[in-house]
Amino acid sequence: MSGHGFHVHGPHDHELEHAAQHGTKDSFSGQIAVMTAILATVGALFSYMGGATQANAGLYKNNAAIKKTEASNQWNYFQAKSTKQALAEQVRDLSADERKATYQAKVDRYESEKNAIKTKAEALEAESINWDKQSEAQMHLHHRWAQATTALQISIALAAIALLTRRKWLEWGMFGVAGLGVLLGGAALLHW
Repeated sequence: MSGHGFHVHGPHDHELEHAAQHGTKDSFSGQIAVMTAILATVGALFSYMGGATQANAGLYKNNAAIKKTEASNQWNYFQAKSTKQALAEQVRDLSADERKATYQAKVDRYESEKNAIKTKAEALEAESINWDKQSEAQMHLHHRWAQATTALQISIALAAIALLTRRKWLEWGMFGVAGLGVLLGGAALLHW
């Protein structure tokens, strides 16, 4: 309301003034308002969980990349030892008989070192695969949380339209979509 005598009423203002003057309670509006507040709160929690799972997925994917790089480094080290072993084998084969034992010892040492390196590289690759799987699982949960949040946002929009139009079928639509959102949130919570 303006202090200069010009007053514009909106539909909401009129309803509030009417309720204040006549002391009537509008159960339809009250029910929609309470449901909207509940849906907004649950939606905020779902949104938080969606963000958390997305962050976890990124961290897990980063861990997978780190382990993959470490495995690659180990395979490069393995290859270097293989090259040294091949050179030692050639020198052994071309050496005089009295020197062959020395080079054979090097060949044996490189073979032993390669086996240890190979075992470590394979373990790092397995860790990388495990981190990748965990990342994918978190992204799946993120999508569930996002679907649940979206359904709740749609139900809030339906609540607003139901309140403005006073259509009971829109209120039931709001409850239906909200129920779907809660089911999707439950699926995310149960890791489905």
